[in-house]
Amino acid sequence: MTILATPLAAVQTVSVCIPARNEAETVAATVAAARRYAVADVLVVDDGSVDGTAHAAKRAGARVVRASGAPGKGRAMAEGARHTAGDVVVFLDADVRNYGPDTIERLVAPLASDPGVVMVKGAYTRPLDGVPHEGGRVTQLLARPLLERLFPALGHLRQPLAGEVAIRRDALDALSLEPGYGVEIGMLIDVASRFGPAAIREVDLGERVHRNRPLAELRRQAREVLDAVMDRT
Repeated sequence: MTILATPLAAVQTVSVCIPARNEAETVAATVAAARRYAVADVLVVDDGSVDGTAHAAKRAGARVVRASGAPGKGRAMAEGARHTAGDVVVFLDADVRNYGPDTIERLVAPLASDPGVVMVKGAYTRPLDGVPHEGGRVTQLLARPLLERLFPALGHLRQPLAGEVAIRRDALDALSLEPGYGVEIGMLIDVASRFGPAAIREVDLGERVHRNRPLAELRRQAREVLDAVMDRT
């Protein structure tokens, strides 16, 4: 088990990184939610957008960098990590429409209070077409069954693919992030491997409302999630 170089009690600064691709309609609200908390920096990584994502993020008060190389959520997150310096890095998805005023506080609190916690993931309910608990198709049909079968110590997690994540800088710097949609589950397994499953916490963020993707996009996401898990078995 890897030991962190800096005790968690020393957490002082928080950077927020928001990877975003063509999220001009919602990115400003995400930035506003992040700025409610006393963070050191709010960074939006524009992952090859062709709409007004970068402009909307800047108007909302974020610092914006353009992702280099091929588009990919994990690549954008890695770019954000390189451009931030907080003791804790919080990642937020840019397409969520209802972040609460205490989202950042909820994600960071376990890191500041418990020296055994390395990463915190958001947990929530996800409606689909107005029906509660029917969202998150890749999570429920693929990610959770894979973890239950192959990594049972992580099988209890409600939202292994949650894009709302707070992680210690020491831990993040030790990881090699998946380039695409497999990034969240890859981080989860890698942190559990390096620091132990008990180093991961989930916090309840209520209900998450966002753009539900069509099946064609979900197929690609599912394939990248599957690849990330199988590469770690």
